Amino acid sequence: MTSLHVLRADPSHLDLLAPLFDGYRQFYGQASDLGGARAFLAERLENKESVIFLALDERVPLGFTQLYPSFTSVGMRRIWILNDLFVAPLGRRRGVGQALLQRARQHAAETGVARLTLSTAVDNLGAQALYEANGWTRDEGFYTYNLPL
Repeated sequence: MTSLHVLRADPSHLDLLAPLFDGYRQFYGQASDLGGARAFLAERLENKESVIFLALDERVPLGFTQLYPSFTSVGMRRIWILNDLFVAPLGRRRGVGQALLQRARQHAAETGVARLTLSTAVDNLGAQALYEANGWTRDEGFYTYNLPL
């Protein structure tokens, strides 16, 4: 990599972000929908509903992470949910995921939140190793439940 740079994305970055987001969704078994990916991200950014960091090598998009705001009622403070983290095949094993995690952590510190939280697939061992190498700990005290609607 020549010069990896992680920046906070805004609507001007949608053409770089949308293919990454589409690749992320495909990684999790969804059909490709580049237009839908672009529209979804545009809405999040326009409504200030998420913070997205984009990793670039020169102008080549290599990965992104998307954070959603939430709260801890018990701690009575804001938290960030690291909902999405994706590194394109070209950027894997080159420090891109590490750089995105570091930028998310920096943003969390800058905004004074109680914590960052994330979930990942139980079989995504590469991501789990990256998270644990960066100080993230697996929650052993709570189960996650979902109610499909």
